[in-house]
Amino acid sequence: MEELQTHEILDKIEIMKQIVTGFTSIIAKENDALKIGDDQTVKSLYEQKLKTVAAYRSMSAFFIKNRIAIASFRGPDKDELKNLSQELDKQLKTNELLLKTRMEAGKKVMDTFINIAKNTNKSFATSYGARGNYTPLDNNRNALAFNRTL
Repeated sequence: MEELQTHEILDKIEIMKQIVTGFTSIIAKENDALKIGDDQTVKSLYEQKLKTVAAYRSMSAFFIKNRIAIASFRGPDKDELKNLSQELDKQLKTNELLLKTRMEAGKKVMDTFINIAKNTNKSFATSYGARGNYTPLDNNRNALAFNRTL
């Protein structure tokens, strides 16, 4: 019975190593694409990334469920999985920073366009005052629609 458990753990570790290696590769490709602004590559990796995340979560459930047996298990495969997981973690941290930077930069660009449009529009805008009266002089608050697909 114990031999079967050891064999099962080795099989699961081997599968997880493959998943982690593939996941690391996908994230590394995405990081490279994010660094050079290659949106097409980032988009093309999306489906593959989703499938890999699903496989990773599924296999992680086994490791969580059997964490006591896994913790007591010793062997080079477990050490290799640990090293591969550390590389994945490194790539994921880089990915998080790149994505946050990209989103913040995109937001700043959009905010700049919006502020330019608002300031340009201010001189032509009219609004209603506090009592609902038409007030051409109070044109600081005006509506602006902005198409984010530009």
